[in-house]
Amino acid sequence: MANLTINGKKIEIDVDADTPLLWAIRENVGLTGTKYGCGIAQCGACTVHVDGVAMRSCGVTVGEATGKQITTIEGLAANGVLHPLQQAFIEHDAFQCGYCTPGQICSAAGLIAEGRAKGPDEIRELMSGNICRCGAYPNIVAAIQAARRTHGTHGSRG
Repeated sequence: MANLTINGKKIEIDVDADTPLLWAIRENVGLTGTKYGCGIAQCGACTVHVDGVAMRSCGVTVGEATGKQITTIEGLAANGVLHPLQQAFIEHDAFQCGYCTPGQICSAAGLIAEGRAKGPDEIRELMSGNICRCGAYPNIVAAIQAARRTHGTHGSRG
């Protein structure tokens, strides 16, 4: 049994401590916004926040996440209001298929919360580990810049 706090809710699930957090979130908790991409913590599709830090959930075990605050894409919105990055991604059409979008948004929220991602070159460099097969990179950069300008350094609500 594992006790996790996901999106502010305490959840008890029956998994081994060495289970990847990604699978616990998707299969045991039913939050499917976090996507499986590569399974080796390289593509960024599975990015979530663990104690406010953006992490690849396929590379974090349930045991490592126990006792920490986990925020998924579903937990970024608050009281029915989209997170500034979620809204900016919509406004800037920063997705095509949308598969990588949750990981892109969670990664960007972490960078903004850290006070990073100040200009387009820095955003491109810092987001280079998040792969978008559709090639929506210019719109992703524009969305991150807009969210940062409009909402300051408010990255994660989790």
